[in-house]
This record gives sequence, C-alpha cells and structure tokens, in this order.
Amino acid sequence: MFVENRSVNVNMVQEGQAVVYLQYRKNCPESRDSLLQGESYAKQQRLAFWSQANPVMPWDFRHRATQKTTSQPIQPQQQNNCDPSYPDFCLTKNSPDLNCRDITQRRFRVLPPDPNGFDKDGDGIGCEK
Repeated sequence: MFVENRSVNVNMVQEGQAVVYLQYRKNCPESRDSLLQGESYAKQQRLAFWSQANPVMPWDFRHRATQKTTSQPIQPQQQNNCDPSYPDFCLTKNSPDLNCRDITQRRFRVLPPDPNGFDKDGDGIGCEK
C-alpha cells in the first residue's frame, strides 16, 4: 500500500513499528531494499520495537505462545522449592543438570549462579538460540 508515493510498509519499518520478515521480502521487489535499510535505521536509532533491551521477534513470540510448557509457574507456596536463578518459571532446586534442549522455555531471565549454564554468553538471558 502506498500513500503519496510512499510505501506504508517501509514507513512502519523505519519507525520501528514493524519488522522485516525476510522470507516474504521476495514478494516486495519494489521495496525490498528500502525495507532492510529502514529496519537498519530503526535498530540504530532504537525506535519503538527496537527500544527494548531484548526484543522478541514476532515469529519467536508466536511460536513460544503455541508451545505448551511443562514447568510450573512460580506460586508463593512453591517458591522455596524453585531455583532462584530462574525467576520466570519454576525449576526445582538441585534438579539434575539440564541443557536448553531439556526444557521448553526460551529467552528467560537468568540470575547467578545459573547452575545449569543456560546463560552461555552471560547477558542474563537463558536459552537464546
């Protein structure tokens, strides 16, 4: 869609209100380069979506929303049994050593000491990949 000879899609991406889905870029031959340039600009300027410390891409968010989780949310009566290194979900203290492939959660907060080593790069976010 164009308004005054300007792509609304490119405008939204430049403002950080939308992200580029690379797999659909081929469907926009007249604006594909503009879309990538706009997204680069929005990232550099930390506009809207890109102002977040750890933005979750829409396709990752939707994928995560459809996955069912096997871990239980933290409940006040369970807090003593939950490892405080993982405040976003309840992982039992002293559980066997786990890897990211052993759990369904992705991109969650990790606090030291991180006994399972979920935060490989030390940025406070576990199982990013």
